[in-house]
Amino acid sequence: MRNLSVMIAGVGGQGTLLTSQVLGAAALKAGYDVKMSEVHGMAQRGGSVITYVRIGEKVDSPVIEKGGADILLCFEKLEALRWIDYAKQDGTIIVNEQRIDPMPVIIGSAKYPEDITEELSKNFPNVIPVKALDAARQLGNIKVLNIVMLGIMAKSTDIPVEIWHEAIRETVKEKFVELNIKAFDKGYQNL
Repeated sequence: MRNLSVMIAGVGGQGTLLTSQVLGAAALKAGYDVKMSEVHGMAQRGGSVITYVRIGEKVDSPVIEKGGADILLCFEKLEALRWIDYAKQDGTIIVNEQRIDPMPVIIGSAKYPEDITEELSKNFPNVIPVKALDAARQLGNIKVLNIVMLGIMAKSTDIPVEIWHEAIRETVKEKFVELNIKAFDKGYQNL
């Protein structure tokens, strides 16, 4: 696998950090060098949370510059729009079709943008809209939407499914391991 820069963007509580930990663990198990960094906004109040994960034979820095992300994995539509400047022009943008209104929209001082996915598709050829929340609901727990999304993203790596499962077993709390493996497999198998 060539060097891979993945930026994961979500809202506090969506599992952005856990997703980056599973991704990092899988890459390490596959023999790659991994560097990770996280940025918390007002995460406990539903604000933006992003993580950078860089994978390769040798990685010097966890930071992804604007225009440097091979994959932008977004757990909410507005987060995709907020962080789109970090995606490479030919990168892959995987967007959960979920809408979570930020505080300015809730209090009426701002409007939630319309047609976000369509707007992104006008400028980036590899936008993949996903109904991860629906998939998580089918599994009985909306909190696994992040791992559904990770399963979708995992197909663009050369890391075998068995290694992803091992990483989930080692990273997720034991009582949620099987549910998260099902969520990963649902995403990996295209929902």
